[in-house]
Amino acid sequence: MKLSFSRLFPRLALLLPACLLAIPGTAMAEDAQSDDPLPWLYKNSDVPVDKSWTFGELDNGMRYAVKRNGVPPGQVSIRLRLDVGSLMETEEEQGFAHFMEHLTFRGSTHVPDGEAKRVWQRLGATFGSDSNAETTPTQTVYKLDLPNASRSSLDESMKILSGMVSSPGLSTKAVNAERPVVLAELRERAGPQSKVQNATRELFFAGQRLANRAPIGTPETLSAATPKMLQLFHQRWYRPEQAVIVVAGDGDPALFEELLKKHFAQWQGKGEAGKIPDFGAPEDTADISRVVIEPTLPQFVSMVIARPWEQVEDTIAYNQQILIDLLALQLINRRLEARARAGGSYLQASVGQDDVSRSIDGTFVSIIPLGDDWEAALKDVRGVIADATTLAPSEVDIAREIAEFDAALAIGVESYQTEAARKQADDIVHAVDIRETVATPQVALDVFRAMRGLYTPERLLQSTQKQFTGVSTRALLTSPNVIADGKSRLAKALRKQVVAANDVRVVQSDIGFDALKKIGSKGAIKSSKTIERFDIEQLELENGVRVLLFPNKAERNKIMVNARFGSGYSGLSPTRESLAWSGALALMASGVDDLGQDDLDKITTGRRIGLGFGIDNDAFEITADTRPSDLEDQLHLIAAKLAFPRWDSAPVVRSKAASLISYDSFSASPQAVLERDLEWLVRGKDPRWKTPDKEDFEQLTAKNFKRFWKPILKSGPVELMLFGDFDRDEAVESILKTFGALKQRKALSIQPGATSPNFPKPQAGPEVLVHKGDGERAAAMVAWPTGGGLAKVQESRRLEVLVSIFNDRLFEILRSQQGASYSPQVVNSWPVEFNSGGYIGAQSQLTPDNIDRFYNVVELIAKDLRDNPVSADELQRVVEPLRQLISRASSGNSFWMSQMEGASYNPQKFIALRSLLSDYTVITPEEVQALAVKYLDDSKKWKLVVLPESKKLAANDNQATPEAKAVAASN
Repeated sequence: MKLSFSRLFPRLALLLPACLLAIPGTAMAEDAQSDDPLPWLYKNSDVPVDKSWTFGELDNGMRYAVKRNGVPPGQVSIRLRLDVGSLMETEEEQGFAHFMEHLTFRGSTHVPDGEAKRVWQRLGATFGSDSNAETTPTQTVYKLDLPNASRSSLDESMKILSGMVSSPGLSTKAVNAERPVVLAELRERAGPQSKVQNATRELFFAGQRLANRAPIGTPETLSAATPKMLQLFHQRWYRPEQAVIVVAGDGDPALFEELLKKHFAQWQGKGEAGKIPDFGAPEDTADISRVVIEPTLPQFVSMVIARPWEQVEDTIAYNQQILIDLLALQLINRRLEARARAGGSYLQASVGQDDVSRSIDGTFVSIIPLGDDWEAALKDVRGVIADATTLAPSEVDIAREIAEFDAALAIGVESYQTEAARKQADDIVHAVDIRETVATPQVALDVFRAMRGLYTPERLLQSTQKQFTGVSTRALLTSPNVIADGKSRLAKALRKQVVAANDVRVVQSDIGFDALKKIGSKGAIKSSKTIERFDIEQLELENGVRVLLFPNKAERNKIMVNARFGSGYSGLSPTRESLAWSGALALMASGVDDLGQDDLDKITTGRRIGLGFGIDNDAFEITADTRPSDLEDQLHLIAAKLAFPRWDSAPVVRSKAASLISYDSFSASPQAVLERDLEWLVRGKDPRWKTPDKEDFEQLTAKNFKRFWKPILKSGPVELMLFGDFDRDEAVESILKTFGALKQRKALSIQPGATSPNFPKPQAGPEVLVHKGDGERAAAMVAWPTGGGLAKVQESRRLEVLVSIFNDRLFEILRSQQGASYSPQVVNSWPVEFNSGGYIGAQSQLTPDNIDRFYNVVELIAKDLRDNPVSADELQRVVEPLRQLISRASSGNSFWMSQMEGASYNPQKFIALRSLLSDYTVITPEEVQALAVKYLDDSKKWKLVVLPESKKLAANDNQATPEAKAVAASN
């Protein structure tokens, strides 16, 4: 149940429980003394068993865990784990575990080649999100989230899964068909990031198997793989004694057991089983540094203090120490962040501990220098760490971190009853992989609160000293420019004695929410009404604020808050560039009234309170997830941000520096270029969606930041949305004290053309963009204009059916049949807030020599969809997953909130929701064909291509050169 600091809060509810369970007098500790035999997951552990799970083991050695969990309704999540990953491969087999994962999905004893995906589609599962798999250095996991699960669909799914792992199709035809797919995946992953990852792995795990064992494999080993070699690999590792199946979902656990026994009990391994090799241990070597030069990435220092990984008994005492270790690192991270905010030598720095692939127990340090002086940044960060290893923390420091831990655990308890089955199934799989256990969030919270006395300054100092001591300390420096003697200078910096820094301790205070300025006099309700067919109440307050209230128990003790104000993109000029992009960088961090970012951190310590920011087409949004006990203060904070914004310059300066440092990464790969420019290009180069260039970032100042955002924060209209677990009357009282006290607001004027973005005009060849990454990577796109607005929203939903069919065909041809691309996709965008701007886009990453192939395939599919009705089976394989996707999504508040945004000012949205499900699912083949004829019009299509930089094509912020135009004309 080991905790990783970097994932502390998301995983805390799962992983903390074992830490604290030996405290006398707790209910779960008493349960641990039961005479019941321990389930297999809890062998050699005194962690209390999570009795919501039923554990068992088949005669063939296969282990299982099953559980009833009705979130979301009707769905059952199945995870099938094999104890094999890239670390179990020989030199000649590199990539085989991942290759095998691909092949099992092609076909098996029970399913013809390529048919498994179609079977699950007919059952309502979407490939990629509902049915997928992953391979890591230590495991292979097959995942199925089966919607609308019944005995028959579960029976069929179990049968398919059993055939996949016991007897996959490993014929010459299948292997040769799938080989190009895994090679395409390898190519798409290649680039600056993978280059740095490979170098880091080679340095940090030098002398160990992990140093040269990436799960994806190598072109040489994948190309040399034969059916016989893969069959032998399968024989050694795909065996019942190496397998665990986990089933959690809306069904009877007895049924889950019955079906898994029916389909897996007869599975027997053949021949000799594989033996897990020695993964090796870190050694104290002379080679402790490395420099990677990558022009598209910012300067970055990554360090590890490596210790040997050891198999532990997952006991209470062991996990208590893990908690103490985590808190010790959190103290350092808070100090590092405070120093960065104050304008230190680094932009960002953090420390964390992780047991990596059962290979090392490592403490990791990450540093992004501010400017080119990486040596100063490394020295300063090490100085902060040295202070922590020299002087014990104060009781006040410790108390603050305990409050944060306590809040995270309490949130885990509050949300556990509505935690998704798929997450709980994944948690069991993760526990098996790291050789540890699971327990309930309530146990964690109860015992955590009982172990307060263990968090002493002395014990935390010992923990810090232990975590920064190891067999070897190594560091890798990534730089966009060549560094003279970089390797030796980095090694020298690591070996140099560091003096503990002064004045790095965070000053604590008793500041609370009473320091936040009150908004004004309590407001009043002007009108109230209930929205027909929905359990939604709409209020209009005397000051003009409109409120949508949806109290419900879908997610226990969680309330989603969305404060929408102003006009969003609609209120910005469609012809002139603005600073809208800067909001996400610094607007929420710039403070409220007299309280800066550090003060806000302090008043929200131990609370579920936050500030998120986004821009929608029709409004700006401040969002947060909170809980009933924190709701009033959460509303107070958001309202105060609107009424009394603070304009600290530090967050603007820091964000500007971060943007300039990372700017070149926008051209690091075809995907990065698309993420930077696609939304701008596909809207006719409307400046509202343009990613700033370096000059834009350089011109950002605190003064012009305030000048742009101040009138927007004052603008109306205001719509407040509260969806979740709250008491209606208490929530209304809190709203009247906060949002009801705001002054009346006026809407800013909408400029002509702002709600009618243009689609780019067709041209002879594609628009050409250029990236600076791998020379064998490119991307291509074809797009067609559609529409926008609520008037035809039903047609936009029906377009989703057409697009899903298009997507499925493109995937089958380009990936499954031709192996030209790993992840082709087709998307449908229809902005309901605008009159135009929608499009259908087919895109893919591929090699430059496959671009024409992509365009030809897209053209053939579009033509066939125009010329011929789809078959009833193909239509069903798209409609049923859409039906189930909507059914499951609609059980959560985020779905309804997204659908109803702006509805208090545009009630047509409520009306449009009435036909939501039928719009997506009631459609004929002839209607699909009619949509294709209407929208997949050859005369209106627009093309885009992203090519690697060359002598003829230089990356220059994507202003097409004459050479680029010539390339475009040839396509």
